[in-house]
Amino acid sequence: MKRLIIAAAAALALSGIANADTIKVGVIGPFSGPFALQGKNFKAGIDAYMAMNGNKVGNDTVEIIYRDVPQADPAQSKSSAQELVVKEHVQYLAGFYFTPDAMAVTPILKQANVPMVIMNAATSAIVEKSPLVVRTSFTTWQTSTPMAKVAFDKGIKKVISVVSDYGPGIDAESAFKAGFTAAGGQVVDAIRMPLSTNDFSPIMQRIKDSGAQAVFAFLPSGPTTLGFVKSYNENGLKAAGVQLIAPGDLTQESDLPALGDAALGMQTTFHYAVSHDSPENKAFVAAADKAIGNPAELTFPAVGAFDGMHVIYKMIEATGGKQDAQKAVDAVKGLSWVSPRGPVTIDPDSRHITQNIYLREVAKAADGTYYNKEIQTFEKQGDPGLKAGK
Repeated sequence: MKRLIIAAAAALALSGIANADTIKVGVIGPFSGPFALQGKNFKAGIDAYMAMNGNKVGNDTVEIIYRDVPQADPAQSKSSAQELVVKEHVQYLAGFYFTPDAMAVTPILKQANVPMVIMNAATSAIVEKSPLVVRTSFTTWQTSTPMAKVAFDKGIKKVISVVSDYGPGIDAESAFKAGFTAAGGQVVDAIRMPLSTNDFSPIMQRIKDSGAQAVFAFLPSGPTTLGFVKSYNENGLKAAGVQLIAPGDLTQESDLPALGDAALGMQTTFHYAVSHDSPENKAFVAAADKAIGNPAELTFPAVGAFDGMHVIYKMIEATGGKQDAQKAVDAVKGLSWVSPRGPVTIDPDSRHITQNIYLREVAKAADGTYYNKEIQTFEKQGDPGLKAGK
C-alpha cells in the first residue's frame, strides 16, 4: 500500500497536478475616497476578465488581493506594495491609478522579483524606472499629441494650456505644445495647477484675458475634471467661443450625465470609448457592466485593468506559475491581441502599449444618454514621450 501511495504521488507530480498553486496578484488603487470610482473600474475590468476567462491558468489558481490608496500617496503606495510582497507573497503587482504611486514602487521590483503591470498611471517615464514594468493603459503624451493636429486643422492658431502640476499633466502640456507649435500654432500661456485645486474661477479669468481661441486642458479623471468643465461653462467661456480641447480624461463616460448638454460637441482624443463598435468591446462591456453593477459608472480604467489581466495571465502561462519576474516580462514583449479598444501590442523595447487613439465627440443618443462618439482614428500610436525624453 505504501508503494502504491508513493507511486500515485509520483504520477501526480509528473502530470503537474501536484504542482497546482495559487498565484497572487496584488492590485493597488483608489478603492475609497474621491477617486473610488476609478478603483471600482479597476475591479470591474479584473472581474470581467476572470468571468470571461476563468480564474485558472493551467493548474494554477489566480487570486486578486486589493490594497486601497485613496489618493496620490507615494509613501502609502510603497508601504502597501512591500506588505503585499512580504506578507501576502504576491507574484505580480498591478493597478496604480496615479503616477507618483507607481513611481514609488518601481525601486522594490527587482529585489522582490515581481513585475508591475500599470493599469492606468500615465507618465511616460514610469517604464524607464525598471525593466520589470509593463503598461496596458496609455500615456498623456500618447493621447495628447494627436489633439495638437486636430486643433490646428480646425483653424485654431492660439491656445492656452491648463494642466495639473504633476507628471501626466506636465507630459500633456509638453506633448500638445510640441505638436501644436510644430504645426505652426502658438501656445500663448501655460498654467499648472496644484492637484488639490477645486476653485477654477481665477483660472477661467486668465483664459479669458489670454486672447486664446481654445484652452487645452488636462486633469486626472474624477471630481476635478468634472469641476473644471462645469467652471468652463459657468464662466461663459463656451458661450464666448473659446473651445475646450483635451485628452479624454475630461469626458469620461461616468461624468457625462452630470455635464449634460453643456458637454455636447466637445472633442477629445483618447485610447478608448465605452461606445467603441467591435465584438470584443460588446462582450467586454456586457461583462464589465455586470461586474460594476451600474453601467453608467463604467469608464476607461476598466479596460486598462482588463488588458492588464490578459498580460498577467500570459506571464503566468510563460513561467509555468513559477516566480521569475524577468522571464514573465520577456514573455510579453511584442505580445499582440485584439483588445476591447482595438488592436494593441506591447512594444518589445519600451514595454508600453501601442494602440489606436481616437478623436471622439460628445453626442446624445436617441434614448437621451450621452456618449463619446468616435469620429477619427489615429492608428498604431506609440508613446512620443519616450523619444522626447531622450
